[in-house]
Amino acid sequence: MIVTAFPVGFFAGLFGIGGGLITVPFLFFIFEALGIDKIYLMHLAVGTSFAIIIPTSIVSVLTHNKHKSVDKNIVQSYGLFVVIGVLLGTTFAALMKTKVLVIFFTIVVFFLGTYLLLNASKNKISKKKFGLPYRIIFGIISGFISAPMGIGGAVMNVPILKYFGYPIKKAIGSAASIGFIIALFGAIGFWFSGSVLNTKLPFSFGFINVPAFLIFIPITMLMAKVGANSAHKIDKAKLQMFFGIFLYIVGTIFIIRYSSL
Repeated sequence: MIVTAFPVGFFAGLFGIGGGLITVPFLFFIFEALGIDKIYLMHLAVGTSFAIIIPTSIVSVLTHNKHKSVDKNIVQSYGLFVVIGVLLGTTFAALMKTKVLVIFFTIVVFFLGTYLLLNASKNKISKKKFGLPYRIIFGIISGFISAPMGIGGAVMNVPILKYFGYPIKKAIGSAASIGFIIALFGAIGFWFSGSVLNTKLPFSFGFINVPAFLIFIPITMLMAKVGANSAHKIDKAKLQMFFGIFLYIVGTIFIIRYSSL
């Protein structure tokens, strides 16, 4: 957990993501090795990931805000529909078994990995404004997909905001703020659903594991600040390509593990 927390925090700040795409796979295998009930393996990994994202994203947002890279208007108007999507997605996740969540996570990871690789050097911008209809549609979709995956949604929201004409730095900073909203409601949802299902998982409240939360938080908060500052210095195209490759690796590993669940 300690080793994993360093890259999770760094990439959270660097890409404006919550780090869930890295946290969830690692927590999944850590909890599996510790003998957690397979029925709730993915649920615990996702719920814990959301809890970890909350303080991490706060640090990331504050750092991006210092660089004036957070558009509060888009966060408020777009974030509302993201929350609706998160609530729907959390309900969906609570009703599904680990095998279903694993395949869902794998499919989305491959899709996102492909998108990142194909668009690493492209900057297509729409001539259309990011009006209410688009905010409703993309907000609900990104929230719904983020919830069962334990992610802050920035890996989707950054490209969406870029597409509608937001500068990359402002897109990353705003996506980080939206990620905080997703994590907050996602964590509440997984805590509540785990409590209702009376899972009685060791050292956990609902689907949030306390030891993992306490170990990750100090490291990810520190590294998120480092990553957010680095975001204004590093070549995004190359990093995006490497992140896409990483997602392919994660997806492949999950496919292999799926058969033994």
